[in-house]
Amino acid sequence: MNYKEAIDWLYSTQMFGIKLGLENPTRLLRDFLAFPKHTTKVIHVAGTNGKGSTCALIDSLSRGIAVRTGLFTSPHLIDYRERVRVGGIDITEEKTAALLSELRELVTDWEHHPTFFELSLALAMRHFRDCECELVILETGMGGRLDATTAVPADVCVLTPIALDHTKWLGSTLTEIAEEKAGIAVPKKPLLSADQEPEARLAIERVANEAQAPLTFISNPLLGYTINLPGEHQKRNAALACEAMTACGYSLNYEIVHTALAKVQWPGRFEAIGKHLILDAAHNPHAAQALVNTWNFEFPGKKAQIIFGAVEDKAVDSVLEILAPIADHFHFVPVNSVRGLSPDSYEVDATSTVYENLADALKVVNRMASPAILTGSLFLLGEAKGIINDLETRSTSQ
Repeated sequence: MNYKEAIDWLYSTQMFGIKLGLENPTRLLRDFLAFPKHTTKVIHVAGTNGKGSTCALIDSLSRGIAVRTGLFTSPHLIDYRERVRVGGIDITEEKTAALLSELRELVTDWEHHPTFFELSLALAMRHFRDCECELVILETGMGGRLDATTAVPADVCVLTPIALDHTKWLGSTLTEIAEEKAGIAVPKKPLLSADQEPEARLAIERVANEAQAPLTFISNPLLGYTINLPGEHQKRNAALACEAMTACGYSLNYEIVHTALAKVQWPGRFEAIGKHLILDAAHNPHAAQALVNTWNFEFPGKKAQIIFGAVEDKAVDSVLEILAPIADHFHFVPVNSVRGLSPDSYEVDATSTVYENLADALKVVNRMASPAILTGSLFLLGEAKGIINDLETRSTSQ
């Protein structure tokens, strides 16, 4: 298959939906020779908010000490290949097509066909092995205990802040969700956690105790450095990233950390597009509050034009309530995803307008003098980047 044919086939596997469990991904990694070599270290990151930023920070730190690093994240914003990077460089179209062709042949007769996410993980891990990566950084897709990434043996496990999200899959309480996220813990391997709500903290302590995993809570932000990601919460993510590198056996000093944090890039996290528009993937109440806090720091006393779109299984009402104090006007748009919610379903006290598509909302907001935020779903951010940069995008449900 060429690249287009390979990607078309991969996208077709979304029909198999989301399946939590380790049997299929374990078999896939084994049969595809995609488990890491015994000399490769693995840092596994789970949580509700800050996973991607923390992974990006770890990646930047590792490249700062010349460690050959593979980074697996999801979802992508514009190009599928963003999910699989070595040394900060996306996997090539040629390598993607070759690996997907192998995978298609491998699984053609499987009774339980692998999912889109499981296939993406196998592709990434094989690429990292082929590239002889010394360190692999894995961001969970959903949950932790039964997430496909947990099939990869980890040397250090990391938990970013945990909040209510994906309740359809992970549980209706913070305790249930924290137990699922903390399920990435590996017996006798370090488990590092950001500061958590008391309910989540207790659940994490119970899981770590059962796994005999040494548990450390990183409560203090990293101070004294300039981080190229706006927001006070990024200082806490940076502290977690530094501790993860240390727990993995790497030595850091001021210059390494200073340079790495000043250079780190992670799109869609209070990302400025020109002078007028901010992109931020605040898709749950915890993330929305972080967005509001950052907005008030960066634009004190100013209101925002807020373009908003969300997908199902999100606490949309709570998110909108948190965003309302900084909103001059809401511009509600559909999300180009099978899980997208109708913008007619949103209810807020502030003034609002509903649009048939994102492009129309962007045109209206661009004519206004006040600054704007585009937020809600990561899929929406990817669509916006495609429109702004005149690039073709193709979102997924996973």
